[in-house]
Amino acid sequence: MEKIGKAVVIGGGIGGPVAAMALQKVGIEATVYEAYDGLATGVGGALGLAPNGRQALAAIGAEERVVAAGRPMRSMIMQSWTGKQLGEFTAPDRLPEQLLIWRSDLYRALYDEAADRGIRIEHGKRLVSLDGPVATFADGTTAAGDILIGADGIRSTVRHAIDPNAPAPRYAGLLGFGARCSAEGLVPTGPKMHMVFGKRAFFGYQIEPDEAGWFANLPHPTPMRAAEAQATPAEEWLRRIAETASKDRTPMVDMIRRTRPEDLVITGGLEDIPSVPVWHRGNVVLLGDAAHATSPSSGQGASLAIESAVQLARGLRDLPVQAAFTEYERMRRERVERIIKMASRTNADKAAGPVGRLLRDMLMPIAMKAFADPEKFAWQFDYPIEFDAPVREMVAAR
Repeated sequence: MEKIGKAVVIGGGIGGPVAAMALQKVGIEATVYEAYDGLATGVGGALGLAPNGRQALAAIGAEERVVAAGRPMRSMIMQSWTGKQLGEFTAPDRLPEQLLIWRSDLYRALYDEAADRGIRIEHGKRLVSLDGPVATFADGTTAAGDILIGADGIRSTVRHAIDPNAPAPRYAGLLGFGARCSAEGLVPTGPKMHMVFGKRAFFGYQIEPDEAGWFANLPHPTPMRAAEAQATPAEEWLRRIAETASKDRTPMVDMIRRTRPEDLVITGGLEDIPSVPVWHRGNVVLLGDAAHATSPSSGQGASLAIESAVQLARGLRDLPVQAAFTEYERMRRERVERIIKMASRTNADKAAGPVGRLLRDMLMPIAMKAFADPEKFAWQFDYPIEFDAPVREMVAAR
């Protein structure tokens, strides 16, 4: 079996540093190349780190710092704009608690963990072209490895390089916003995220005694990249979001009014890619959103990227490169595309028109009762990774 000594990882967000740590654990040196000139602190809103994401981090001993940066999110309460509870989702008790964590805090926890392990992360390295596992950056420098991993997001340059006909991101019909605000005077929700199918938009909020956080998904007919949405002043977006939430019987308007414009996170259009046909070519492979971009509605984007990083490293430890890439895709594709499809249905509910909202609110309580048992959707969350188990044995057992 050929010896892999060095890996080039393109993208220093979530999947990239985890991949580098997992590769280090199997004896492969990895350097991460990030397009940002500096740390990407303050980028992105709140997200859920699911039990499966925590399990994957624990498999490489990288969970503790991340857990310290998040807050428990023990269940998700679904409710209508009238305040009526439609249902409650909880993961099985046998699994780790889901965490509510801001993307910038997750990013920084993983960055610091990787740095403490001696992993090199180079900034200001915007990829412009590939020649196999050799990367050329906008500043004229190059980086070469035995393999190259594209963890460079939903608009992956690596994906386009290995497949010029790769599909583009698909707009979900929603714009994303979020913020933290003062919790003083608000009724705490405890470690429960409230998800509101509002009269005109979808909202979420969790209120702790010391801090409150919220997000909003506003239907919008045309796509908007983050930079385009950010061109509108935050004060104007806050006004529009509050007006959109004004008919809903929730604390959302109060929370929005407490939000400072400088604290508003504007993420632009929610997007996904239902299926990426080509995950690897030669000694180049895709990871995270570059391979399986799910919209934020799944609550699984970061967790799936972390899972994939760990599984890829295990395959490269035990198999020749091409066999490892093939087995990695076989282990991952069906699972991630199932979650992407599920999130797409959620987006359709969020962006429903007046008639669709009426039907949704009538039928959802019935649907929720069918899924009252946490085991019915445990497949999303129960994904243990036995890091030391040989990948060959996993293949033989199936």
